[in-house]
Amino acid sequence: MTRFWYPAESMKKVFSSADEAIFDIPDCATVMFGGFGLCGIPENLIAAMVRKGVKNLTTISNNVGVDHWGLGLLLEAGQIKKHIGTYVGENKFLEDLVLTKKLDLELVPQGTFAERIRAGGAGIPAFFTPTGVGTIVAEGKETRDFDGRPYLMERGLTADFALIKAWKGDNWGNLIFRKTARNFSPMMATAAKVTIAEVEELVELGELDPDQVMTPSIYVKRIFQGSGYEKRIERRTVRKVAS
Repeated sequence: MTRFWYPAESMKKVFSSADEAIFDIPDCATVMFGGFGLCGIPENLIAAMVRKGVKNLTTISNNVGVDHWGLGLLLEAGQIKKHIGTYVGENKFLEDLVLTKKLDLELVPQGTFAERIRAGGAGIPAFFTPTGVGTIVAEGKETRDFDGRPYLMERGLTADFALIKAWKGDNWGNLIFRKTARNFSPMMATAAKVTIAEVEELVELGELDPDQVMTPSIYVKRIFQGSGYEKRIERRTVRKVAS
């Protein structure tokens, strides 16, 4: 049986802070950001990106945060040139940038968006879906008929970096997510050249139940324990108390 030896140095993925973990993200990079709305977003990594000041980014995320929070911070700092996502309804500043053609926005149906990321991570360059046929989404894209039904060709999505947040992780990069925060982050971890994860709790190897691991360590290049999470609510709705 062939045995492989890995130098201990190659397994050192733990960084002390978000600023150290993003040390090599350059201008013009394509970056995926995990999270759903404001749930499960990498708050520390976004703040570090603002401090770093990298420009002309192409961002891939479900949404672009809200005014003054989440990816909205990068947007307001003028660091994003193009965004690929599914929902923009909570960010007035984004709306203004798009309407004045100061930002290139590619809107994608949410299911298609998820599948494009999954396909990119699986090494699938393109796939066919019926979603979007006959709409503005189909403009400029190839269509084919399968069993008498038209389908639209969509390209897989990949990135230079994926910045994601998990609930727990170990020092090799195995990750566990909680609830809605799992929506896009596990797929993004597979679709980027470098995946950087911030976690609420960082534990030693062996402390996570292997059956609970959602993203294996092979996909994660860097990890650190975040702090100061605000976990804002995107839009609070309440129901009147019944009289």
